[in-house]
Amino acid sequence: MELPLPETNAETIYDVAVIGGGPAGYTAAIRGAQYGLKAALIDASPKLGGTCLHVGCIPTKALLFNAELWETLKEAEEFGIKGVEARSLDWAAVLARKNAIIAKHVKGLEFLMKKHKITILSGFGRVLGGAKDGVHTVEVDSNGTKTQTKARKIMLATGSEAKLLPGLKADEAILTNIEILSLSAPPKSLIVIGAGAVGVEFASIFRSFGSEVTILEFLPRLVPVEDEEISKELARVFRKRGIEMQTGAKVEKVEKIATGVKVSYTDANGKGQVKEAEKVLVAVGRGPLTSGIGLETTRVEIEHGFVKVNEAQETAEPGVFAIGDIVAGLPQLAHVGAMSGMVAMAKIAGRKYRPVRRDRIPSCTYTEPQIGSAGLTEAQAREKGLEIKVGKFPFAGNSKATIVASHDGFVKVVADAKYGEILGVHIIGPQATELIAEAVAVMELEGTVDELMFTIHAHPTLSEAMLDGYGAVEGMAINA
Repeated sequence: MELPLPETNAETIYDVAVIGGGPAGYTAAIRGAQYGLKAALIDASPKLGGTCLHVGCIPTKALLFNAELWETLKEAEEFGIKGVEARSLDWAAVLARKNAIIAKHVKGLEFLMKKHKITILSGFGRVLGGAKDGVHTVEVDSNGTKTQTKARKIMLATGSEAKLLPGLKADEAILTNIEILSLSAPPKSLIVIGAGAVGVEFASIFRSFGSEVTILEFLPRLVPVEDEEISKELARVFRKRGIEMQTGAKVEKVEKIATGVKVSYTDANGKGQVKEAEKVLVAVGRGPLTSGIGLETTRVEIEHGFVKVNEAQETAEPGVFAIGDIVAGLPQLAHVGAMSGMVAMAKIAGRKYRPVRRDRIPSCTYTEPQIGSAGLTEAQAREKGLEIKVGKFPFAGNSKATIVASHDGFVKVVADAKYGEILGVHIIGPQATELIAEAVAVMELEGTVDELMFTIHAHPTLSEAMLDGYGAVEGMAINA
């Protein structure tokens, strides 16, 4: 059923105008509408969803699922399934499925905007100074046609873009997360610069599909924001999968050659090295998109391009909020952007809210094996001077892991030594990105080891590894 679009006219003053239609922006707009606020969503892209839906989280995870199925088929005989030796990869069909998933969820967003009577204003939004008589003005530039929109509050949700190394420009051989999602075929060889979540996920995908993959990481270990033992386990499994890794590697130059690209770098021993490949993926982080949106006309405080906010996501400019990837001090994750939008809208609507806590954010990396983590790493807890106990349980001891033939990895629990409060949980292994939700809920409720050791987990499940992880803190894991 088609829902009517909200009425609008030149005299409309919205309760809130959200600039940016990614997960942070559209979530905020929906929550605002649920609170009874009249909301406008301003977005320059032809379709809602932002980086996450179009060239980030969703298409990447779609390819990762394809890669998981492809890897499983390689071992089909172990499961008693024969006759798949002649399997072939239809890459065009893989991309078509990915695009269909995107299209489905774009339509879903369009429906939600109509359902909640949220006005969509297509164009590039720019703030025109502070509020006058309690009303802000946003200029909306739609292909050169400029109009003005009035709102009592403004929410900045303009997102981020992939960084490139100095002097590089993305093309058919030098890729960012955007170009690599539209390759006509898996490359025969791929160099990945950067071993954060984006880098290792694409390394995992294309290794599954047969590419020769090399990872170059400047820092001493893969996924450097994770617990050190997680990094070591991922490196071990990647080596087993045939992925070459160079940590402590400083990339000096990327050049295009007849066969693809040549990357010159200095290795961890200070020795110059050269590596050639068909393609190179630059995955060295993302920068905030705050240029040109009018912040210089306001009192909004900027730090290295990021916007400073308080616990309610308010900037130094009264009535202007910032959420998502542009916020200083928050990880650039879709679910963080979405929650920060809900917090800001609750503040605007005068409702109760809980600020986003950095130590309560789940971090998920969808490689094979998966990684899910939340809270303090062991090193962070010790750096804070906390007295802790650490428990670790391997998936090799979990019966469901045996059933699904995925034994690599472990659950690691960091707990307060005196009271047993769970301070951090770090998982690498099967369905780690799903299991981590339990840990976040536990920490939000300040759960303790004593309580969780008596919390029944169904058998046989992967979640039982969590129960054994809690028990391991006291040296009493049942299955290890």
